[in-house]
Amino acid sequence: MSEWLVLTLAMAAACVVVLVVAVVRHHTAPDDDDPSETPDVIEYCTMMIGVVYAIVLGLAIAGVWEARSVAQDHVQREAQALHEITERVRVYPEDVRERIRDDVDTYVGHVVTKEWKTMAEKGELTGRGARLFDRIREDVTDYEPRTEFEAQAYQPLVDQVAAADAARNARADSTGATMPGVVWFGLLAGAVVTVGMVFALQIQRSARELVLAGLFSALIAFLLFLIWDFDAPYSRGVSASADALLALFPDARG
Repeated sequence: MSEWLVLTLAMAAACVVVLVVAVVRHHTAPDDDDPSETPDVIEYCTMMIGVVYAIVLGLAIAGVWEARSVAQDHVQREAQALHEITERVRVYPEDVRERIRDDVDTYVGHVVTKEWKTMAEKGELTGRGARLFDRIREDVTDYEPRTEFEAQAYQPLVDQVAAADAARNARADSTGATMPGVVWFGLLAGAVVTVGMVFALQIQRSARELVLAGLFSALIAFLLFLIWDFDAPYSRGVSASADALLALFPDARG
């Protein structure tokens, strides 16, 4: 199911539930019910609950957005380190240089075509990706420099391999959801309480009040969807992409 369809259904469902409850409540209200006599304490509690929940939603959105940005940074660092490897090996003999570059291209091609799908669907990296990266490491570390110029390039190359490995491991750690289950429980429970407090103000069936109540519930549904969409940095709509790898290795898609 499309994520936009999920969003539309969630917002529509929130509006329908609020409107149905408002209409039912209006019909079941006693004849002597006076909505103008809402106690001040209820208005104060409603306002405070709304403010507190708005702060919680803001913090949650900021947290998942930061996690998504960090996930994108991992890809950028890995791509840059791999690119540096392909550039710095130009001082090596042609056969060694071409072997390393070919292995890097093979690894990047696997990441953008195969591993990325596995990350999105299963939340993990592939074993083949690890083996291809190990081949790059062996190519670089097992070569014995023959000249002083090659020896000067050797350690920076090893450092770039280590940087790419660290970025790959960080990418692996970022594939899952970032929001703990207890936080989701708090967000959903808070949404129910916040929307429920609208009825404590004894809203009526006037078009203005019903529209505002529906828009309010739809807004909360949208914000919760936004948090859910950002929560998995590599797998949902607004996710980190492999563009950094493709920018430096344009032939990676094959």
